[in-house]
Amino acid sequence: MLEGRTKVVNRLGLHARAAALLVRRAGAFKSSIILARTDQDASANAKSILSVLGLAASFGTELQITVDGDDEMQALEEIQTLFANRFGESA
Repeated sequence: MLEGRTKVVNRLGLHARAAALLVRRAGAFKSSIILARTDQDASANAKSILSVLGLAASFGTELQITVDGDDEMQALEEIQTLFANRFGESA
């Protein structure tokens, strides 16, 4: 099991389009991927769009990523990169 942290840095937060990109990317991995807000007791399965949207993660929200499985290292790196690149959105 690997853990990492990321911050929502795109202006619109983890909205529907960004969540869809996240779910699509997470679904490509065999590992389980869980996102948890560090400021509240809320977590989400990164492979479920309803679960991810339920986090209501706006700009600046810090998330803990927990990945468990055979491809966990690659999964963690790709999910963190997706957040760092603002889901392809401009600043």
